[in-house]
Amino acid sequence: MTYLSPELLNSPLLREATAEYHDERDATEQRHAAGEKSPAHKPHLVIAAPAQQANGKQASPPKLVSARELLGMEFEPVKYVVPGYVAEGATILAGRPKLGKSWMALEMAIAVATGGACLGGIQCEQGDVLYLALEDNQRRLQSRLDRILPAGSPGPAGLHFATEWPRANEGGLKYLREWLERHPAARLVVVDILTMFRDVRNGKDTPYESDYAAVKGLQTLAMEKGVAVLIVHHTRKGSGEGGDAFEKVSGTLGLSGAADTTLVLDRDGNGATLYGRGRDIEEIETAVTFDRDLCRWSVIGQASEVRKTDERKEILDVLKDADEPMTPSEIAGALGVSSNNIKQLLFKMAKAGEVVKSRTRGRYLHPDRPDLDNPHTPDNPDNRITGQEGEDGGRDHD
Repeated sequence: MTYLSPELLNSPLLREATAEYHDERDATEQRHAAGEKSPAHKPHLVIAAPAQQANGKQASPPKLVSARELLGMEFEPVKYVVPGYVAEGATILAGRPKLGKSWMALEMAIAVATGGACLGGIQCEQGDVLYLALEDNQRRLQSRLDRILPAGSPGPAGLHFATEWPRANEGGLKYLREWLERHPAARLVVVDILTMFRDVRNGKDTPYESDYAAVKGLQTLAMEKGVAVLIVHHTRKGSGEGGDAFEKVSGTLGLSGAADTTLVLDRDGNGATLYGRGRDIEEIETAVTFDRDLCRWSVIGQASEVRKTDERKEILDVLKDADEPMTPSEIAGALGVSSNNIKQLLFKMAKAGEVVKSRTRGRYLHPDRPDLDNPHTPDNPDNRITGQEGEDGGRDHD
């Protein structure tokens, strides 16, 4: 049933249309009584009711802007809460269980609340922080704070915790909004973990729609209030190594579609890597390491450069322990990697003086082990049988 507003009910247009309808209806009834046929149907004027939102309120008309107007506008630059990694809006931080993503989120929260640094030296601007630790209790939170904060630290007053919070559709978003309004200096909200905050699926929405809605409410609130919401989430079980890191995020693409940024903390045989992709950040692929004593993460550098450095060190270690110069295939076999990659890297290392080419063709040795490059080695091209007389007047021989 469609309800019309009092203004529309009393409009002259509707009164005129209603009178016309009644006149035609009366004329039709008179013709039927006299046995006459009705003329062809004449369409009536249709009055459309104003568009209604799901909550019954009238929807606002869409706002348009021209390209010229848009180009003439000035916007503030993107505001980072953790420079280079977490900007205003919704950021998903996904990783395998027990990998340390909650430690990373807590470290970021402390850095923002104190105006300190995280991830090995990334300076953060100070602001209030709300941390929803929905899988923890106060005892465990106290233990974590004792481990990550300097000894004797009273703890930042601007860092607030809650271990229980209503789900989004049960007042969770409403209470977040109220907290942000009471704390105008707030810069970061951490939701750890999304599963405990999102609505329970109603069975009507598709998985994509459900995932999108789970993040969109937080994203809208974050942009409205000018804060960052860091959403801790899991990656898929059994996702293994290799492949696109962002496809490992548990759930559908609706999650990353609604978020402004997606961070994935992953670990493989080369170590831990933090991947990042978003609307306002440059793509990230940084090597990170976790200090178990300090319970803090540190960025080492670009993953590709760090891994390359690691491979070079492994090659040098193998050559230093070798009993003779080695071929690329022998080095690759000792390391369990592709010989093609080792060949390319050895060429660059030799050019940089990091390894030494042996006088035996196709072999390499450590720069600290020149003693291995024996000129009397049979494989040495200088010692092959040539049919020429040697210095002692005899013929070369093995």
